[in-house]
Amino acid sequence: MVGKTSRADKKIAYDRKLSELLDECTQILIVAADNVGSKQLQDIRRGLRGHSVVLMGKNTMMKRTVRVHSDKTGNKAFLSLIPLLVGNVGLIFTKGDLKEVSEEVAKYKVGAPARVGLVAPIDVVVPPGNTGLDPSQTSFFQVLNIPTKINKGTVEIITPVELIRKGEKVGSSEAALLAKLGIRPFSYGLVVLSVYENGSVFSPEVLNLTEDDLIEKFAAGISMATALSLAISYPTLAAAPHMFINAYKNVLAIAVATDYSFPQADKVKEYIADPSKFAVAITSVAAVDSGASAAPAAKEEEKNEEPAEESDEDMGFDLFE
Repeated sequence: MVGKTSRADKKIAYDRKLSELLDECTQILIVAADNVGSKQLQDIRRGLRGHSVVLMGKNTMMKRTVRVHSDKTGNKAFLSLIPLLVGNVGLIFTKGDLKEVSEEVAKYKVGAPARVGLVAPIDVVVPPGNTGLDPSQTSFFQVLNIPTKINKGTVEIITPVELIRKGEKVGSSEAALLAKLGIRPFSYGLVVLSVYENGSVFSPEVLNLTEDDLIEKFAAGISMATALSLAISYPTLAAAPHMFINAYKNVLAIAVATDYSFPQADKVKEYIADPSKFAVAITSVAAVDSGASAAPAAKEEEKNEEPAEESDEDMGFDLFE
C-alpha cells in the first residue's frame, strides 16, 4: 500500500519546482487570481502549455523559496519579486513573448453573477426594456427605486439605472434582482499585475507600447534635453545645430547694424539697401511658374484646334461658275 505524501514532502517538492523555474525562466508575470475557479485555471494552464508554467502557492512559502534560492545562487535580482507577492497572486513563468502570453491569459475570462457582499469591480447598469417578469415582482424594483411600468402583463424598465457602482458591495436586493433578470455583470480571470524580466519589474501597460510609441517618447526626451541644454547654454549633440543657427543669427544682426560684414551678410545688406530687388526676385519666380503652367495649356490648345475647312476655290470650282 502506497502511503500518502506528507506535508513536508509536498513543501520540498514545491520548493524544488519553484527553484528550477527561477533558474530556467528570466520572465515572470505576477497575476491576481481572485475569484478564479479550478476549472478556469486548468483551461489557462492548457492554453499556455509548451512555453509557460502557472505556479500557485502560499505567499509565505514562495517568499521563503525566493530568499533561500537568492542566497544560494547569489542572484539578488530575485529579491525584487518578494514585495510583489501580496494577496491572492500566482506566478507565470514563460520563455515566450510576454505580450502574447498576457493576451492569451486575458482570453480565459468567465462571466459571474453578482454575489452578496462581493465588491463590484465595475459599474453595473440595468438597461431599459421588458424584463419578462410578472407584475407581482414589482417590489424588487420599488426597493431599488427603479422606474417601471406594466406593459402587456409584464414589468418593463423605463430608463437605464445604475444599480451598483464600482467599489461598492453587492447587496441582497441587487443580487436577487440581477439573478431574476439573468444578468451576470462581472467577469473574472487571471489579471497581470506586474512583469518581472531579468531583475527588472515594470507595469503590464509597457507590453502594449508599439514602436511608434517608443519613437514618440524618445523624440519627446530629445526635445526636453535640447531645451534644457539651450536654457543653460550647455552644448550637447541635440542642441548643437540650434546653437549654431542662433549664433549665426546674432552675428548677422551685428553685421546688419554695423559696418562689419562677411560673405553671407553681404547679400542681406544688399537687399536691405535696395528692397526693390525683392520684388524683382519674386516677379522672376512668378514668371517662371506661370510660364511653366502656360506651356502645357498652350500645347493642349494646339491639339484641340481643328483644321480650317477647305474652300471651294481650293477644290478648283465655285458655286457661280
